[in-house]
Amino acid sequence: MIPQPTDLRLDRTVRVVGIDPPRPTTVPAVLCTAARILRTTGLYKGEYVRDPFDRELTTPHSQRPMSVVAALRCAVSGNPHHQDVLADRALSELAMAVEDGPAWGDVFSLEAHVDRWSDAPDRTAHEAAALLEAVAVSVLGRAA
Repeated sequence: MIPQPTDLRLDRTVRVVGIDPPRPTTVPAVLCTAARILRTTGLYKGEYVRDPFDRELTTPHSQRPMSVVAALRCAVSGNPHHQDVLADRALSELAMAVEDGPAWGDVFSLEAHVDRWSDAPDRTAHEAAALLEAVAVSVLGRAA
């Protein structure tokens, strides 16, 4: 007889492997998820993540301090290096809200513009997360 989930004893802890958490499906949700990631992992300035070639660290990239752009990518795919259309749309909204906006509209210019803002020496993860949440509210307000 095949064991059923209801056959488990209640005094045991069961870990379910292979089920990914739900990913955001809207731009505001991506921005809020990225803010939560930055508050949890911290803001990293420079590369997408600290030690991207794993020369010093063994923790997964998604659990390391990361840039704002990497947090947007990680929010959508779980991987701070993976490009995705939804993450790029969120990046575009964020870039337009930062200072005077980017000079060009391509993804690389958007990334560079957001990175210049977030790499400021005194910029904190809290400030970056607050901006992400403010842009999410703004996008929701325009959609209503």
